[in-house]
Amino acid sequence: MTDSAKDVEALAPPGQYHSKKDRIFVRPIQGAYNLTEELERLRSMPRVRKARDIKFVDGPQTYSRHYVEPKDGITQTFHLHLEEYGPGGRSQKHGHVNEAAFYILDGEGYEIHDGQRYDWKAGDVAIVHNNCVHQHFNASDTKPARALVIKTKPMFMFMNMLFQKQVIARPTTPAPGGEDFSAREDEQDFNHPEEGY
Repeated sequence: MTDSAKDVEALAPPGQYHSKKDRIFVRPIQGAYNLTEELERLRSMPRVRKARDIKFVDGPQTYSRHYVEPKDGITQTFHLHLEEYGPGGRSQKHGHVNEAAFYILDGEGYEIHDGQRYDWKAGDVAIVHNNCVHQHFNASDTKPARALVIKTKPMFMFMNMLFQKQVIARPTTPAPGGEDFSAREDEQDFNHPEEGY
C-alpha cells in the first residue's frame, strides 16, 4: 500500500465504506464454454424484423417501438428503438449507466442533460452520456417528432452495471395540442423530409 493510500485509509473510521479498498465492481463471467451452440443460436435469430409487426407502447406524450432489446437475444451489444414524441410531448426524466445515441428522423426538440439544454432537429444526432440525468422534449405543440435510438444497454447489463433511476415519470395525460395524437403505426413515408434538411 502506498503512503497516500495509507493516509486515506487512516482518515476513514474503521468499518466505513470508504475505508474498504478491495471491491468487486463487475460480477464474475461464467457459464458453459460452448461457442458452437451460441453461434448456432445467434445464427438462427431473425436478421430482419418488420416494423409493422412491432407496435408502439407507452404514451400519451412519448411512445416507443422496440426493434431489438436485450430480452430478444438477437444482439449482444445494442438496444434499438424508435421514439415518437407527440405534439408538445416529453419523456420521463431519468438516468442510466449506458450511453445512447438519438438520430433525429423528423421534427424539432431539445434535451435537458444535467440541467443543460441542447436543441435538435431532423438530421441531428443527440448523444446521452453515461450517468447523465436527462429528458427529451418535442419543441412543437402541433407536430410530432421521431428519433431512432441506439443504446449499448445489453453490454452494460452483461457487466451487471444495471443502475437506472427515474426522477420524474412519463406524463399520463396528453400535452396541450396533442390531445388527439396517436403514434404513427402505419406510416408509409419513412424518410420524413423537413425543409432545410
